[in-house]
Amino acid sequence: MDQVTVRHWNWMTQTVAACIFLVAHGLAAQASAPTPAPPAAAAPASSTPKLQASPADTQPPAWDAATIKPSAPDQRGSMINFTPDGIRITNVSLQIVLRESFGVEDDQILGWPSWTKTTMLDIQAKVAPEDAPKLKALSIEQRKEMLISLFEDRCGLKFHHETRELPVYELVVAKSGSKLTASKPDPPHAQITDPGPGPGPAPGTAPEPAPGRRMLMMTGRSHIESVGTGMQGLAHLLSGQLGRAVVDKTGLTGNFDYKLDWTPDDASAAMTKGGDPSPSDNASENGGPSLFTALQEQLGLKLEAMKTQADVIVIDQIEQPSAN
Repeated sequence: MDQVTVRHWNWMTQTVAACIFLVAHGLAAQASAPTPAPPAAAAPASSTPKLQASPADTQPPAWDAATIKPSAPDQRGSMINFTPDGIRITNVSLQIVLRESFGVEDDQILGWPSWTKTTMLDIQAKVAPEDAPKLKALSIEQRKEMLISLFEDRCGLKFHHETRELPVYELVVAKSGSKLTASKPDPPHAQITDPGPGPGPAPGTAPEPAPGRRMLMMTGRSHIESVGTGMQGLAHLLSGQLGRAVVDKTGLTGNFDYKLDWTPDDASAAMTKGGDPSPSDNASENGGPSLFTALQEQLGLKLEAMKTQADVIVIDQIEQPSAN
C-alpha cells in the first residue's frame, strides 16, 4: 500500500518514553526550514495554496466522506497515516495537523485559538473508490493541500500570508568537524516497508529497522536516534524542542546514522535570551549536557542564532469542526 506514516506516543504532552517514527517522505521530515518570504507583489490570497499546474488526471479529487470527532479520553497512541484512499489521523491536535500540512514550524503560524492545541481529534477522510488511482498519482504536497481544504470546509478555516522577521537557528558544522556516521547503502532491491497502523513497540523501546528502512526516532525529550535519514529531519525535531525554526545550513548531503542524548532543561530558556548561546547556556541545570552542548560534542554540529525575513501564516478564522 502507498502509505506514509508518522507515529508517536504521548509526544504532544512530552511525557516519558514518547516516540516519533518518520518513514521515508514522512510529513514532518519535509518541514525543516522557514518558507522564504514571497515578493511583495506576489502576496498569496487567503485561501488554500495554489497547486502547481499538472495534468488533469493528477488534479486532486474531492473528498467523498470525512469524519472528525474528539479522541477517546484514554487514547494514548497518535498517528498521521496517508492511506491509498485518503488519510487517517488518530489522537492528534488540529494545530499539529495544520502545521504539518502547511509545512512550517510552530512560530510560523499565528492566531491559533487555544482549543486547536488542546483538543485531540480522530479524523478519517476518503475519496470515492474510483478516485483512489488519482489520489495515488498526487505528490505529498498535493495531498497536504487536500487536507487543508478539508478544514476550510469543516472548520471554516481562513488564513493569509504575511512577511515577518523571525528568530531562527542555523544548524551548521562545528569547527571541530562533523562526527556523523554516513549510512550504509541500501541493499540491492531493498524494500522500504511500513508497519501500517498498530500499537507499535512498547514505550521506551526502539524497533529493529528492516533492511532499507530509514527511521528517525525521538524518545521522550532527550534522545534522538537516526537510521539512514538526512539533516532536514534532525532540523525539524530540533525546531520542536527549541520552539524556533531550525534551518539546515550544514551542507551535509546523504543519510546518516547517529544518536543524540542530552539532559532536558527549559529548552526555550536559551532561545529567549537571543544571540548565540553562551557557555553558561550550554550546561543544563540538571547537571548533564544541554541540547546545544550535546549537538557539538556528540555530532559535531552547532546552532547559531540569527533573524530572517520569512513567510508566516496568520489564522483569520477557525471554528470547532462541524457535525459529521
